Amino acid sequence: MTPQDILTQHGPRESMDYDVVVVGGGPAGLATAIRLKQLAAEKGTDASVVVLEKGSEPGAHILSGAVLDPKSLTELFPNWKAMGAPLNQPVTDEAMIFLSETSGYRTPNFMLPECSQNHGNYIISLGALTRWLAEQAEALGVEIFPGFAAAEVLYDDAGAVKGVATGNMGIEKNGEPGPNFQIGMELLGKYTVFAEGSRGHLGKQVIEKFKLDEGCEPQSYAIGIKELWQAEPSRHEPGLVVHTAGWPMENDTYGGSFLYHMEDNKIALGFITGLNYANPYLSPFEEFQRWKTHPNIRWYLENEQGEVTGKRLAYGARAITAGGLMALPKTVFPGGALVGCEAGFLNVSRIKGSHTAIKSGMLAAESAYEAVTAGRAHDELTAYPEAFEASWLYTELNKSRNFKAWFKHGLTVGTLMNGLEQFGLNGRMPWTIHRD
Repeated sequence: MTPQDILTQHGPRESMDYDVVVVGGGPAGLATAIRLKQLAAEKGTDASVVVLEKGSEPGAHILSGAVLDPKSLTELFPNWKAMGAPLNQPVTDEAMIFLSETSGYRTPNFMLPECSQNHGNYIISLGALTRWLAEQAEALGVEIFPGFAAAEVLYDDAGAVKGVATGNMGIEKNGEPGPNFQIGMELLGKYTVFAEGSRGHLGKQVIEKFKLDEGCEPQSYAIGIKELWQAEPSRHEPGLVVHTAGWPMENDTYGGSFLYHMEDNKIALGFITGLNYANPYLSPFEEFQRWKTHPNIRWYLENEQGEVTGKRLAYGARAITAGGLMALPKTVFPGGALVGCEAGFLNVSRIKGSHTAIKSGMLAAESAYEAVTAGRAHDELTAYPEAFEASWLYTELNKSRNFKAWFKHGLTVGTLMNGLEQFGLNGRMPWTIHRD
């Protein structure tokens, strides 16, 4: 049976109405929900908000081990330290290393451009931060439905988004409803905010339907593979941030890697590969494993006798939307908005997207709250992109707008030109490089 056949036979679906429906319980989605409830509390009004999260709990599908710029978190919760936010390991030192097959050259820290500096940032478990944000959201009155994936975008008669439907449960492998079948539910909102992360399946549909990417640079994607290791205490340097470029990647293949020394002798290792690589035999996973054998990397996984005694605790991979500002689609459409990596707010030059995701969610929330309290529904939240262009988030992304484009000319040209733009000009270049 097709989904439509199932709906015809077993429907109609039950529905629940909200002011704002948020699809995705990551940093962007939770920041959206939190800011909406904060504004309602400040103004003495009410705003009903629900967050739909496909994981078993918020943070379940988050790859932990990240460096967080606390700027947007401070805007969301100025007293986050007193509130117990899990930001426990400040960055204490950093290194940018260019690798050859057997050695590495460390760029002196005084030569690192502002975008590569991490003073004042924190090495965190992003999963732990997401769980903490969910706790704050629920304390403010946000409803969070974990374990339910949004499966369908719902439209009104005028073609505007009016909400989403969850997937049907208990479908047999032949597509027929089984004995434990349960039809999905409709979550209807005056506005629906999509915060599914990179290449969210509903977000892609919305972008295509409303042609949100018309006039933009082609979007660019990468895959990030990450492992969490328990290291020997003698090889662990709490607060150390290491980024590398070069080997094992070829000069014409975009990529890079990192080691983040977290608390409790844990190290997050990650390897990012641009998905526009030309070599059909390249395997991002295998390149990641090769990278770990480099003397500069392997050292952190060994003991004093040179034996690999570190223990891998967890691993995973995620898609990354890496096109930057020039590939950012229109973020609003009739009935909703895109936030976080769903739209592509990652700052590629800083290798950071969590603080930008939080900020984008806050901006969308402020626009949605203004619209809801004015009695509007299912129109475009035009104040959101306007607020974005007037914010520090736009300024930050604009400074790095050429970063990824330069690397289409290879690692050497990309490094030199980004060094000129980010170190020499501090991101204030008068030109824009196009990838197509």
